[in-house]
Amino acid sequence: MTTNSVLPSGSPQLEMSASRQFTAWLAEQNLSLAFTTYQTGKLFLLGLQPDERLSVFERTFNRAMGLYATSDKLYLSSLYQLWKFVNVLEPSQQYQGYDRLYVPQVGYTTGDLDIHDITITDSQQIVFVNTLFSCLATVSEERSFTPLWNPAFISKLAAEDRCHLNGLALVEGKPRYVTAVSQSDVTDGWRDRRQDGGCVIEVTSHQRVVQGLSMPHSPRWYQGKLWLLNSGTGYFGYIDLQRGSFEPVTFCPGYLRGLAFVGNFAIVGLSRPRGHKTFSGLALDDNLQKRDAEARCGLQVIDLRTGDIVHWLRIEGVVEELYDVAALVGVRRPMALGFKTDEIRRFITVGEFQGFS
Repeated sequence: MTTNSVLPSGSPQLEMSASRQFTAWLAEQNLSLAFTTYQTGKLFLLGLQPDERLSVFERTFNRAMGLYATSDKLYLSSLYQLWKFVNVLEPSQQYQGYDRLYVPQVGYTTGDLDIHDITITDSQQIVFVNTLFSCLATVSEERSFTPLWNPAFISKLAAEDRCHLNGLALVEGKPRYVTAVSQSDVTDGWRDRRQDGGCVIEVTSHQRVVQGLSMPHSPRWYQGKLWLLNSGTGYFGYIDLQRGSFEPVTFCPGYLRGLAFVGNFAIVGLSRPRGHKTFSGLALDDNLQKRDAEARCGLQVIDLRTGDIVHWLRIEGVVEELYDVAALVGVRRPMALGFKTDEIRRFITVGEFQGFS
């Protein structure tokens, strides 16, 4: 199955092809997917058309990266802002054939913090990974951000991206584990430790629960395990917290970023890191060569019970790198308003009349 994304006239082409049962799997799981492509600055929303064909909807947000989703809200980081989108449709409503319409209602101007993962805690606090300042932070109504936590080995809060802190996992609604590419405490020091300097840190104790990883990303707590992507090797797996080791489950042909779960399945994002010095010289190169494979861009669905890749979506053309992936459970066909058309100017919703308090 192949589909072409609708891009402005004159733009480079983008083609998506999927495994034969990919759309049937979306229908069975009552699921849509969202993912970001920071290289081309896109938010993509995948769902199903009425005839069960794949629905592909995209909006432009410069350097779209971190993504957090529920069925009715999206949180998205861009080049210098963090946006909260709210679905404005009632359960029985549709808009132009879509059952979710996400509208950017609240925007925080953060400056270019290189925001990676975003989460919402059980107290509804926005917590994001402030990669530039090597810390966890939250939004502020008066400042660019409010710092909340940083690794113990970071001696100063500075705009130097010392360790490339990038991933955050919640456990029972609270920040618990983070991933970093290194334990460096000098400006841009992480680039010298890409092969095996990565670690997972337990937030409350500052303990390094595992070390020796290669550019780890996207830690997620699911079904009682801490899963993550050992991106520099191409392996999806989990952390054995007792042994302090990474247990590989599935090799995926690409640089891995973005991880979501639904039922007994993991959805993993793949990037094609050709020609980029940051991604060169990693074990991923050897692992691909051993399998006579080329790096891909797209999504792969892994059955957690077997470790098998059971469905896939391949992206070719202008998009080569993904960052984050989110599962929209209970959503059939989502869309969002962006800032590049007049639609956002003309679309107005009205709340219930309340009067003065």
